Amino acid sequence: MMRYFFAVIAALLAQIAVGAHAATAAAVDWVQLGPGGAAEARAVLDGDSCPEITIDGIGYRMAERTAAGANFPRLCATTLPATARNAAILGAVVPLPKPMPNRIIVLGDTGCRILRNTVQACNDPAKWPFGRIAAEAAKLNPDLVIDVGDYLYRESPCPAGNRECAGSPWGDNWVTWNADFFAPAAPLLAAAPWVFVRGNHEECDRSGLGWLRLLGPLPFAEGAACVEHIAPYVVPLPPISLVVIDDANAPETSAPANLIQLYRGDLAAVSALGSGPLWLAMHRPISGYVKVPPGLSAGGNQTLLNAIHADGFPRSVDLLLSGHIHAFEAINYKSDLPPQLIAGHGGDNLDAAPSDLTTPNIGGLPVASGLSLPGFGFLLLTRMDAGWNIDVFDGSGVRERTCVFASRHLDCPVH
Repeated sequence: MMRYFFAVIAALLAQIAVGAHAATAAAVDWVQLGPGGAAEARAVLDGDSCPEITIDGIGYRMAERTAAGANFPRLCATTLPATARNAAILGAVVPLPKPMPNRIIVLGDTGCRILRNTVQACNDPAKWPFGRIAAEAAKLNPDLVIDVGDYLYRESPCPAGNRECAGSPWGDNWVTWNADFFAPAAPLLAAAPWVFVRGNHEECDRSGLGWLRLLGPLPFAEGAACVEHIAPYVVPLPPISLVVIDDANAPETSAPANLIQLYRGDLAAVSALGSGPLWLAMHRPISGYVKVPPGLSAGGNQTLLNAIHADGFPRSVDLLLSGHIHAFEAINYKSDLPPQLIAGHGGDNLDAAPSDLTTPNIGGLPVASGLSLPGFGFLLLTRMDAGWNIDVFDGSGVRERTCVFASRHLDCPVH
């Protein structure tokens, strides 16, 4: 009897210890690069206070970025010194930025779509493969991840009786953000720092507040109005400068005068933001292509096209990185625009795109050469002596094609 009593006490003490640890454990943590390349470690907390982060053997208490609210838990953050050699949050190693990243993952449009009658099979990894994509990308040991936007697609309840999405949360809240992005992205969040581009799903009338709170580059004030637009900023990646543009609100088929003026200003600011070759990361491509009935091609963002027609395009930009179109596309334009990589095939329902993009002339941007590949996947950009290799991986981590980017040109030969 006494032995049983002590066993029960021991079990209770073990449960208390586990509970105390869980109360202070980070539900998820990651590192993101913001304006000027500042690296910030962030952690979403299950507990009542911010955890300790250890940097080069010295412990610091993380600061509170946002308090817990009705729909989101506490979020803590710490700016990492550029000289940091190692860091950990509650024993979990934090990936530190490389001064010169040589291996860069690019992906986007990763969430699982539930919007009224359009329902993706979120419970089927073959039909929503973002978790597998993140795991396969993490195995490639990247130095940096660039996410070109659109993280949360679960905007409506799963229809009653639908087994393919049964149990799915929805709406702009932590449970949905965790299901649609953070939980499946966990291996890749642990592998490298990220740059987060805002997508049109992160507009203020969709999941803008959640994005600004969790992933936005600016300070977040609880109760403040949603910020509709963030000014362009640069992330130095020597010798490259990555300029991030928030074009979430640039409609494709219309061209409101106020938005044309807004993006004219953004593009005019680009050249002054960084030195050396510039890469431009923006969710909506200036011109990409999809198939539309009956057998036609469509593309071109009228807001952005009007902005560049007014003033031209910054000649200092060497490469465009975008998503929004749910396919892989590699495009060389006949104009002065730099080549375009579209990597919007990270998990959401795919778009059909013409396999040969050489002929479209939509929106006044004729294509010199270009292609698309079907299926889910992601990109790995690897620095070479004179340019970059761009490996196109499918949703299972199998390399499909290798392109070469050099001298402001994309070459994607068939081997």
